[in-house]
Amino acid sequence: MAQEDAKYQWVTPFNIITGIVLLVGLILTVMRFTQGIGAVTNLDNNNPWGMWIGFDLLCGVALAAGGYVTSSACYVFGLKRFHSAVRPAILTAFLGYAMVVFALHYDVGRPWKLPYPIFVSQGTSSLLFEVGLCVFLYLTVLFVETTPAAFEWLGYKKLRTWVVRLTLVLTIFGVVLSTLHQSSLGALFMIAPSKLHPLWYSGYLHVYFFISSMFAGMSMVIFEGSMAHRWLHHKMDATHLAESRGVALGFGKAASFVMMGYVGIKVIGLAVDNNWHYLTTGWGAWYLLELVGFVLFPAILYSMGAREKNLTFIRIASLWTVLGIVLNRLNISLIAFNWQLPSAERYVPSFMEVGTTIFIVFVGITAYRVITAKMPILYEHPDYKEEH
Repeated sequence: MAQEDAKYQWVTPFNIITGIVLLVGLILTVMRFTQGIGAVTNLDNNNPWGMWIGFDLLCGVALAAGGYVTSSACYVFGLKRFHSAVRPAILTAFLGYAMVVFALHYDVGRPWKLPYPIFVSQGTSSLLFEVGLCVFLYLTVLFVETTPAAFEWLGYKKLRTWVVRLTLVLTIFGVVLSTLHQSSLGALFMIAPSKLHPLWYSGYLHVYFFISSMFAGMSMVIFEGSMAHRWLHHKMDATHLAESRGVALGFGKAASFVMMGYVGIKVIGLAVDNNWHYLTTGWGAWYLLELVGFVLFPAILYSMGAREKNLTFIRIASLWTVLGIVLNRLNISLIAFNWQLPSAERYVPSFMEVGTTIFIVFVGITAYRVITAKMPILYEHPDYKEEH
């Protein structure tokens, strides 16, 4: 493995692009915190939440759900064949939530005030307080769950042993916290029935968000595993390589069931609210594109891939589902929000908002690459193989 590492070339097209993105992102960061939020965004009183909330927070939290899904499958339900996917999923979830908090600094504008609602002035009747508290606690749980790999790398055997003993407790705590804040993010939009289009507004929004986070997490685990298999193949050991196929097929099969159930409850929601007539409008076509094109279609593709043992179908479906989750969260937070406003007053993110979001994504990718290059994430540490 050391010889393979020596062959790794750091001067690659991707690394050059990463360097450029990080440099531009740092410039945008300086602009944001020296010139104010109005200098870098198109936000206004009608649209106080923009891309940094719609994509960086809502999409980031949903796609980071692979942590609680994978750890609960392995440690709560006893599906040990998914064990090799736990550490990559936990790391991806930890970095995902860390990037969410990082992005919030740009939106809030006063980083030193971010802990204020948790430790100084608690608004216990606010859904935002509940979301903030759960994210804070779950990020702490994810950090603790990532420490065994760091302790193995550093050689701290006693600390590693103590943390490993807490695995089941941390997993259960993580599932509870994820259930709360994944659903509460959807419930946030229930206070704006006049602003959100009726096709996306529902009394079941909290249920939609939680259920969609399940297959979002599974899909992200498959997608991240595929990318790691393609670009970090040299870091994987025989166990990880042998189990990767079973992880993809197992999660693909599970995701197809959950996605079919999600389609069913969405149809029930349409019936309860009697919103069928909206389906014949332009908004209805856009809604059907999201539901049929990015949920039902990949669900069928997942089921075909699981039945035929076809990894290509599974991987395509995972990417398609990830894009569908992004589309859903952006529809609710941006596209179908304030839908009755004239087009001239509708919010469109500035190129600096988009650039900052790309910067944050690349920070997460860079952190993932650095950590997997140093720590036993994609392989088992030789001193602890008998414990896995």
